[in-house]
Amino acid sequence: MSRTRTALLAAMALVAGATGTAIAAVPGDTGAAAVPCTVDYKIQNDWGSGFTAAVTITNNSAAKSSWSLKWSYAGSQKVTSGWNAKVSQSGANVTAANESYNGTLATGGSASFGFQGTYSGSNAIPATFTLDGVTCNVDSGGPTDPTDPTDPPAGDRVNNPYSGAKVYVNPEWSEKAAAEPGGSRIANQPTGVWLDRTAAINGVNGGMSLRDHLDEALRQKGSGELVIQLVIYNLPGRDCAALASNGELGPTEIDRYKTEYIDPIKTILADSKYASLRIVTTVEIDSLPNLVTNVTPRATATPNCDVMKANGNYVKGVGYALNKLGDVGNVYNYVDAGHHGWLGWDDNFGASAQMFKQAATAEGATVADVHGFIANTANYSALKEDHFSVGQNVAGKSVRESSWVDWNRYVDELSYAQALRNQLVSIGFDSNIGMLIDTSRNGWGGANRPSGPGATTDVNTYVDGGRYDRRIHLGNWCNQSGAGLGERPKASPEAGIDAYVWMKPPGESDGSSEAIDNDEGKGFDRMCDPTYEGNPRNNDHMSGALPNAPVSGHWFSAQFQELMKNAYPPLS
Repeated sequence: MSRTRTALLAAMALVAGATGTAIAAVPGDTGAAAVPCTVDYKIQNDWGSGFTAAVTITNNSAAKSSWSLKWSYAGSQKVTSGWNAKVSQSGANVTAANESYNGTLATGGSASFGFQGTYSGSNAIPATFTLDGVTCNVDSGGPTDPTDPTDPPAGDRVNNPYSGAKVYVNPEWSEKAAAEPGGSRIANQPTGVWLDRTAAINGVNGGMSLRDHLDEALRQKGSGELVIQLVIYNLPGRDCAALASNGELGPTEIDRYKTEYIDPIKTILADSKYASLRIVTTVEIDSLPNLVTNVTPRATATPNCDVMKANGNYVKGVGYALNKLGDVGNVYNYVDAGHHGWLGWDDNFGASAQMFKQAATAEGATVADVHGFIANTANYSALKEDHFSVGQNVAGKSVRESSWVDWNRYVDELSYAQALRNQLVSIGFDSNIGMLIDTSRNGWGGANRPSGPGATTDVNTYVDGGRYDRRIHLGNWCNQSGAGLGERPKASPEAGIDAYVWMKPPGESDGSSEAIDNDEGKGFDRMCDPTYEGNPRNNDHMSGALPNAPVSGHWFSAQFQELMKNAYPPLS
């Protein structure tokens, strides 16, 4: 189901009387003129002094190889940036022209773009739009028109589930956090509920079941709106490149994944008792990116990832989950999109977007089942690096040539997430998809946080002296020493970002520092061993992991204390 409130008619429409109501044309009816174009203009987010908007144009006239949409503001609105169109403004007049990749507009075809702006006073929607000089019919995203068969029923998904809503505080995590010295400062923060094995649906070792969490969410909701965040995480052959988070299902057990895991979750989420909740699902962390970066002929290939690419069960599993969970009207699916230190390179970026689309159109799913994507889940990449950028040159070399950046196009998660969003829209995902960024462990505060750039003697000194992310290497992912809590969960913090979230509950281990027997299918990964000297995925650097860690998902008090100590913004 699409994230937009309306599905615009690709067929011809008529303007009826003074009300301006759009009515579908009857085939063969020559008694009225067709509307040459339709514009759907929606305010996505509005924070009082600024806003983001999404615009979709539908062409009902002759096919076009380029297009230009114009409108005028009656108020003080100023466009500050745009995506998927060249948006410019002169006085009150705004022009949005196509990019090179979306200029073709067939008869009945649509194109979408978005932009961010500022304003003071009112933020009224423009009354008139012209496409190549011709006036269009306007759908301003107002109340659902009961005469329009393309409108979904009232109460359909909102554009950003986090907007205007509280977010569920997991009582089990909150209790552990509050029991730690100083932990009461963050014990009421919302975190994700991880369904990392089939048993988690009914509760593990006397713990809360999925229904228990949903019932508690209803209690916390009260009379307002509330988001509950669920991590769907149990693919067959799970996490083929990281033994610490292997799962219970073997590589070929796709049918068990469907019938024993996804189907029961869907049944529970579809219970009308929970229809008033906004249920965010983050779908299969660290799965699809492995099919791009950790398969033959890459130097980072693993046999397990080659198996999962060959049998297609990651793609099938994600597609099946999106299809089934997307059928539930109050579920918002966000697909895992890795992080900039994994997919930000040219060889990975576009290929990963295509892999996401392949999964989103598998097993009966469509791109409309995807509400958005999540970056940096359970990872440590800095939200925003302030002291260097890829466009800089130092001592005759580009910042991209530094050992830390290593020719990556992005240096932090915010720039990566916004760019990936644009890339995904350009290949067919809804123009209104939103991004989540997991900021639970990427604050990198404390005594080692740089206050300015490094010396300009050479590019490595410059970057290493100024970077917030103090990891030994971007490829290090397990229980990282020196990490801190990041930005607190927040709705609509930046353009294209639905929320900063703490999807990974701070204090839960990434993996054990040594082999530990367990009944959860979780192995021992040397990247969690502080004595490990690395592999091709981290350019043979030390792992940077903390010692004495338990198996993944188990409480790790020493890490929790370190995260609080190095929090940025700091804890009071």
